[in-house]
Amino acid sequence: MELRYTFRLEPDPGARASLARAFGCARVVWNDALTVRRAAFAAGLPFPRTAELSKSLITQAKRTPQRAWLADVSSVPLQQALRDQDRAWRAFFDSLKRSRKGAKVGVPTVKSRKDSRQSVRFTSNAGWKITPAGNLSLPKIGHIPVRWSRHLPCTPSSVTVIRDGAGRYFASFVVSSDAKADAARFPIAAGDQGVDLGLAHFAVLADGSRSRSPRFLRRAEKKVKKRHRTLSRKQKGSNNREKARVRLARAHAGVADARKDFHHQLSTKLVRENQSVTVETLNVQGLSRGALSKAVHDAGWGQFLRMLEYKAKRYGREFTRVAPDFPSSQLCSACGHRDGPKPLNVRTWTCPRCGALHDRDWNAGQNLREEGRRIRAKAAQTAPPTPGPGALTPA
Repeated sequence: MELRYTFRLEPDPGARASLARAFGCARVVWNDALTVRRAAFAAGLPFPRTAELSKSLITQAKRTPQRAWLADVSSVPLQQALRDQDRAWRAFFDSLKRSRKGAKVGVPTVKSRKDSRQSVRFTSNAGWKITPAGNLSLPKIGHIPVRWSRHLPCTPSSVTVIRDGAGRYFASFVVSSDAKADAARFPIAAGDQGVDLGLAHFAVLADGSRSRSPRFLRRAEKKVKKRHRTLSRKQKGSNNREKARVRLARAHAGVADARKDFHHQLSTKLVRENQSVTVETLNVQGLSRGALSKAVHDAGWGQFLRMLEYKAKRYGREFTRVAPDFPSSQLCSACGHRDGPKPLNVRTWTCPRCGALHDRDWNAGQNLREEGRRIRAKAAQTAPPTPGPGALTPA
């Protein structure tokens, strides 16, 4: 499977200027292509193809005085900007036809130089490389030092250079994982867990172990509020306002990075120690609209579940999602009696049938584990039989 390995970059002032030029050129090509396609749609003309736009907006535009500066950057990021817009339009049309899963996708929009995130992508034919000194060498940009935190498992197929809202630079490499190396790193485990996610405790497992919610935003809220107030007092368009905006963005980036690191550590621990992991299907978007919206966003359940799912797939673990209507907090894990819904302030309850005293979250984790086992057993029964080594196959 393909993965992204992201590392921090430390460009000098010259490299930052060259990257800013590349960001700007890719952004202009995107906006020019968007203008041409919108005009064709309004005039009832056929949808312009990428090859046509590449010839007119890049190759021929470089020869004009208005777009001659496009030749100052590598042509590969400009081509990739057109391909990115192709994917954006395709996602929009598929969303209109309801053939695309997930949330509804809107029409591609104009990119601005004031956008908090800027990026360009270099594929293998761009001639970029990693030097023996460990620097990232990009065409028409130069060598950029990289903070290597781990080794790349193989030769990357592409690299995306990103500048976030806090002014930090990153290199995101696309690599392919090695199945044999992954199997040797995480051998088969005997554990089977059900994971109940919450707010007081981020995760309560079926074996009774708990992981407290760090509440990163709550801990940094005082500093974030102070920087928000400082930003609101600055004059719009001034240099001091831009400095205050960057300080605020860095505060938010620190919270997001700490949350992501916590999610990575916990998801890796669960995948390493268990062969099967069962989780509940949460409507995070709906839960984030209520009185607990700030706490729900601070927990970051969606990001954690996505990490857990791709890591389980990578290391050959069984990952099971239970239906959202499964009453994990209403069932008695001892006798199976359904006791009905309970308000959130009820943390312990006694089963009226068998008299077992249950911790709400622990009981839910046990019920999720059993439901996951039932789902996997049913899937194994309905799956077609695997032909043996001597079985005949149709010609």
